[in-house]
Amino acid sequence: MSELKACGVLVVQGDPIRDFLLMKHPDRWDLPKGHVDPGEGEIDCALRELEEETGISAGAITLDPDFRFTLQYPVQSHRTGGEWWNKTLVVFLGRLQAPVDITTTEHESFAWIPWNPPHRIQEKTIDPLLASVEAFVAARDR
Repeated sequence: MSELKACGVLVVQGDPIRDFLLMKHPDRWDLPKGHVDPGEGEIDCALRELEEETGISAGAITLDPDFRFTLQYPVQSHRTGGEWWNKTLVVFLGRLQAPVDITTTEHESFAWIPWNPPHRIQEKTIDPLLASVEAFVAARDR
């Protein structure tokens, strides 16, 4: 099976986490993320996509060096020519350093969602990511 890789950033505000950023598609909530370009590293891809989709620059966030979420699942789309491919999603945790204006370019809108686990937003990718962040934060704060 052919492979795709996408990378993104879960942007949070506050320490402890107060809220997190999600982007609105017509039919679902999602993260600022996108596919890795040839020769591009995971973090470079995640930061590029973050800026392209939200206007948040790499300098406006601090990535947590100890958090890296990965998830694999099959996808079938126009990008895969209608064939099933294995997709790997890699998400980094980024803390916003100061308030910024969000500029949406690829989404209808965005929202800052209150951090109040457990979250039930989108079963396939968002909920497992948020559960992983919840466990990571709980372990770090012990």
